[in-house]
Amino acid sequence: MTGAAARWTGGLRLAGLLALLAGHSAFSAIAAMPSTSPDSAVLFAAPLIDLESQAVTLAKYRGKPLIVNFWARWCGPCKVEIPELVSLQKRATGVEVLGLNLESNAPTVRDFAFAYDINYPVFLTKEPGLALMQVLGNTKTVLPFTLVINRHGTIVSSHVGAMTREKLDAAVLLALKPVPESKPSP
Repeated sequence: MTGAAARWTGGLRLAGLLALLAGHSAFSAIAAMPSTSPDSAVLFAAPLIDLESQAVTLAKYRGKPLIVNFWARWCGPCKVEIPELVSLQKRATGVEVLGLNLESNAPTVRDFAFAYDINYPVFLTKEPGLALMQVLGNTKTVLPFTLVINRHGTIVSSHVGAMTREKLDAAVLLALKPVPESKPSP
């Protein structure tokens, strides 16, 4: 290997290490958030922004069956899936739909949500959104990404890619499925 190639390769290694460390610190910040459930704790504590640019968390949704959908305006499959999520929310199944948008401009996302008749709460994840998806099991950070959470805060299912009506109906059943209570040992 020539001196220039060695320096270039070394520079790539250093850049990769710095990126890994930067990603690790973002990942660690999210992973260190307080928890109520080992599976969904980071989701309920994640710092989000509502469509009015106000800081929020999903803590008020704890204890409710949820379908949480990560999406972005530029994502084609997300646009295909949104009408199904709107329809699901209209059916009042007992499961709350939440949209987590990966962008950072609340007014732009609000206008998009209005244009698509989104009838469920939408929050922006901003920069930590990719790390949040990774912590929640979407290691390749593919959109759309959907989590199904039961009333105990347990993630009972996750799905990468657009959800059809049939998949959403199955997700509702999973979110509402009773969890057997554990009996104390004698």
